[in-house]
This record gives sequence, C-alpha cells and structure tokens, in this order.
Amino acid sequence: MLIAGFPAGAWGTNCYLVAPAAGEECVIIDPGHQAAPGVEEAVAKHRLKPVAVVLTHGHIDHVASVVPVCGAHDVPAWIHPADRYMMSDPEKAVGRSIGMPLMGELTVGEPDDVKELADGVRLELAGLELSVAHAPGHTKGSVTFGLPEAADIPPIMFSGDLLFAGSIGRTDMPGGDMAEMLDSLARVCLPLDDSTVVLSGHGPQTTIGRERATNPYLRQVADGQGAADQAPRRGM
Repeated sequence: MLIAGFPAGAWGTNCYLVAPAAGEECVIIDPGHQAAPGVEEAVAKHRLKPVAVVLTHGHIDHVASVVPVCGAHDVPAWIHPADRYMMSDPEKAVGRSIGMPLMGELTVGEPDDVKELADGVRLELAGLELSVAHAPGHTKGSVTFGLPEAADIPPIMFSGDLLFAGSIGRTDMPGGDMAEMLDSLARVCLPLDDSTVVLSGHGPQTTIGRERATNPYLRQVADGQGAADQAPRRGM
C-alpha cells in the first residue's frame, strides 16, 4: 500500500494519493486549495496513474483543485449529493465568510464527470476497495472512506473533517449540526477497531484507540453523555 499525503493551501488541508503500490493506479482524496502542484509532484515521484478523485465533503478547502486535477488526468470526481452544490457555489457553503479576494483566485465549478456517493457503497477503484460511510455533522454530505486491514497493514479511515487528532470538525457553518456530528461519531467511529489508522482532513494522523482514550468528544459519545465543548474544533 502506498499513501502519499501532504497539507495544501491556505487551510493546510491534507490531500492523499492512495495506490496498491508505486507505479500503479491511484485515487486522489480531497485535492483542495493549491493542491494541484503537490498532486502532480506525487504522481511523478511515485509513477502513479490517477483514476478518480474522491471527496470527503464539499468545502472549498477540500475541493478547490478538483477541476484542474480531474481535467489534467481525465478522471471523474465522486461526492455525496448533499454537498455537490458546493463545488459551484463555495461561498454559499461557508456563509460567504472566506472573503472575495481569496475566492477570486479560485476556479470553481464541477469537473466534466461527477459521480455521487451513497452510504454503505464500496468503490472498487485503482485495485482498492474503499468503503463509504455517510457522516453528516460538519456538512450534510460529509463521508468517510475506509480501507480494510490487509497483510501487515492495519485498517485505515480517511475521516475528512469528522474526526481529528484530539478534536472534531466544526459545526457552526451552513449544513453543520452538532447532533448529527455526535451521531456520526457514535455510528461511524466507535465501532472501528482500536488499531484503525485515522488520516484526517487536517493535522496529524492518529488511531481510533488513541482517540477513544483521549479525545474528549469521542470519549463522551462513548459514555453516552453527548459531547461538551472541551477542545477546539477544526476544519473550515
């Protein structure tokens, strides 16, 4: 398994390229603001052939480079239908709080080929099997992508802005909902094995076991108490 990840753009959003090995087909996860150069560098370095872009949600810091990346490699983009509008209207998705100067630098819109994700679907792409879990709370169409355990590789979850090391995604923008966030944490995260590696939309990697023990939100959800605002929430 090859996972090449890097933080991109003004929000330091993690973009990932995932492949069975170097020299093979790959999937690109969340090519956000100014991610296209990093994508091309990783493609060249590891001799990869992109076959799809998959998106954990529609916020501009995760989708800003979808059009150029999909166009450069003639590949589709996958997104949950509840967040699809954000690709063409990113300011509406964040309550017009980013500011016009930054928005003016971005090429927004849909790539030529957009496919829609659904809860429980398994995507067979690039020799990988990505399981999709709908996880609203940060946005209505947030999803996570899972890779099963294989050989010496533990299970992996690409959590987007659902779960971070020590925190969770913010819920105070259009489409955000704390009750839905808590439900998603309980339904999507808690059943996972402690060994599951969490690769999130922002910040360092972690594991479900570490977050179950130390993340104040996940701990309180596990205790059935709901989650108090004990740690800052991240994501755009």
